[in-house]
Amino acid sequence: MIISASRRTDIPNYYSSWFLNRIREGFVLVRNPVNPHQVSRISLAPEAVDCIVFWTKNPEPMLERLGELKEYPFYFQFTLTPYGRDVEENVPYKKDRMIPVFKRLSQMIGGERVVWRYDPILFSGRYTPQYHLQAFKQIAEALRGYTDQCVISFVDTYAKNRKELQALGIYDLPEEELAEFAGKLGQMAAENGMEIGSCAERMDLAPYGICHNSCVDQKKIEKILGCSIRAAKDRNQREACGCIESIDIGAYNTCQNGCRYCYANAGIRAAARERKEYDPDSPVLCSRILEGDRITERKMKSLREEQISLEGIEE
Repeated sequence: MIISASRRTDIPNYYSSWFLNRIREGFVLVRNPVNPHQVSRISLAPEAVDCIVFWTKNPEPMLERLGELKEYPFYFQFTLTPYGRDVEENVPYKKDRMIPVFKRLSQMIGGERVVWRYDPILFSGRYTPQYHLQAFKQIAEALRGYTDQCVISFVDTYAKNRKELQALGIYDLPEEELAEFAGKLGQMAAENGMEIGSCAERMDLAPYGICHNSCVDQKKIEKILGCSIRAAKDRNQREACGCIESIDIGAYNTCQNGCRYCYANAGIRAAARERKEYDPDSPVLCSRILEGDRITERKMKSLREEQISLEGIEE
């Protein structure tokens, strides 16, 4: 099975000690977001985990401990955007801190295992299309040789982020202008040795050199593993999402990055309240087992196809 760590929160940045404790103990407990008293016990045994996909804006707290993952294949989705603290309140300054961290991670595990996410893209009076083009060019040039893949998306409005986005004064570009803008990003990515893809975008940007991306990517995972895997599309994601199935071990309302476009938090105050429950030794992130909880063992099995295919070999 593939572990997602995590679309719901920034585990490498804020909860790496908890995660590595779970790795050491060989299991994790995860609450059902819809029915919190329904808890799944998920094995983290190396023979059950085919790959771990990390999602983060700052993996620095985890870098010195990556050796503890030597039995696990993994790669990072590293979000690096040009926003200031008005949009990403608690993310360190990008030029002085995050770009060097990206490079360091790439040097440690290889650029093919660090995906640069320039997302979500939002437009406002401050963050204009021209601003993004200049910022993207600067970051792409800085990351040249440190990654071979870039992912973009355009901001979506949800109930949790609607007020925050309205306060930022965001606006939409007409579709033709948006496609032209995306094409310029695609050209700059290619000039810096990167393949660029879109994340869960319905718009067809293929004519501009931008493919539909899979963040939990079967081809990438197979390349890391050196074998094929049997994987289905993740039915829990948006229709336009190309990801294959995975199990997310994070928890909503726990991320401390303070991103105003976030769909996983009901605001920075809610995240701060949940953070108070954080115990790195608890099997549940920012929680503990409560009266009325029902723990169910989730069936885990490897997706690997270890046998060599003989198709196409002449007798």
